[in-house]
Amino acid sequence: MSRKWTVNIKIAEREYPFPVEKEEDEERIRKAGQLIKERLVQYKRLYSDRDIQDFLAYMAIQFAVKTMELETKASSTEQADKLKQLNDQLDIFLNQSADC
Repeated sequence: MSRKWTVNIKIAEREYPFPVEKEEDEERIRKAGQLIKERLVQYKRLYSDRDIQDFLAYMAIQFAVKTMELETKASSTEQADKLKQLNDQLDIFLNQSADC
């Protein structure tokens, strides 16, 4: 039976509880929280006339775009793997046909 616990991450002066089942998840959540904190500091430095809501919106868009890029890349990798498999099968078939 897996043990579950909660990790509290502070984002923009507010605490958010995240349920965790594995230590790797806890580490990932903490790193994500740190990344968000670092980005907020950068935005505050660059755009002092904006508020925290703007910064969070900018980050949400950046992270969504990055996620989409990674999904596209993963999809392309899967397609390339399938093409390689088909090519390998075709090579085997052609070699067998040449032997006959």
